[in-house]
Amino acid sequence: MKIHEKYIKRCIQLAENGLGTTYPNPMVGSVIVHDNKIIGEGWHRKAGEPHAEVNAINSVEDKSLLKKATIYVSLEPCSHYGKTPPCSDLIIASGIKKVVIGSIDPFPSVSGKGIKKLMDAGCEVILGILDTACNSLNKRFFTFHKNHRPYIILKWAQSTDGFLAPIYSEENHNREPVWITNKYSQQLVHKWRGEEAAILVGTNTAVMDNPNLNTRLWKGSNPVRILIDKSLRLPRDSALLDESIKTIVICDKVSKQEKSKTSSENLIFEPIDFNKEITAEICSILYKYAIQSIIIEGGAKTIQSFIDSGLWDEARVFTGDVHFKKGTKAPLPSGTFKEKNTQTGDILRIYTND
Repeated sequence: MKIHEKYIKRCIQLAENGLGTTYPNPMVGSVIVHDNKIIGEGWHRKAGEPHAEVNAINSVEDKSLLKKATIYVSLEPCSHYGKTPPCSDLIIASGIKKVVIGSIDPFPSVSGKGIKKLMDAGCEVILGILDTACNSLNKRFFTFHKNHRPYIILKWAQSTDGFLAPIYSEENHNREPVWITNKYSQQLVHKWRGEEAAILVGTNTAVMDNPNLNTRLWKGSNPVRILIDKSLRLPRDSALLDESIKTIVICDKVSKQEKSKTSSENLIFEPIDFNKEITAEICSILYKYAIQSIIIEGGAKTIQSFIDSGLWDEARVFTGDVHFKKGTKAPLPSGTFKEKNTQTGDILRIYTND
């Protein structure tokens, strides 16, 4: 069993290379072992491109060894035709007789079917090797398909005395945002944006900061921008409404005038019932657009609403080396403290909603 864990760990390492590029597909890694030696490996690099098992099999120089080899894969091989042929069919056709799988795919078109196809073809299939770690690897994919909502990451920065922002007066209301964190933490946040499918802010944050919510400090795909703007208060010339990136505006109602602005596929208005549980309504919209993960960037009222409803999975909280004395109080995460890191002076704490 230990030898199986060794190779599944390698599968996980390989799969992590696809973070931010495989969406909406899961991250998957695969290795092929013959006589306790890895003879091939691969991972799923991008949606629409070959899956991990395909890349691993293709990387084997001497294909005659496959009949005596074992293939390891972090997630159950697919059994259906999507943009690529079924990986289970390729494994069978390659003559591989032993398959070790980390976790079972929750996607209904695959779940259990790939395993059955392999077993029906005479393959020995070993399941559940480091399944907890393999499930965690694809926490976004699993949360989306099991809970019908995205994996929700809360993120904020606070001062050493627990404030999100100082008190703004009329004189400084339109000034540049006050940065709590340093440039290294800011760059890390842009890296995170490229790893998730969407990012959300509320009206007050959008009006006061006029954010772009893109990945300009890191090379990566821009997330879909989500704006909560009940009464459509955000000025039309704001950065979030520039149509450069797909943006969904969640509002109370849409006037005929606003409907005429939805002609661009990059600017979509989605009305919800603000008299209902807002966070649940938002999750329904996100599920409708197949958004598997989202960063909630604020402000305090928006973040707190997700905490209060219990609709969150992870909180990433920066504490910068600034002291405000008074201002907007930071939210209080109610989850389990997991880890603490230092970002060249800033402190990053991670919590999970266990």
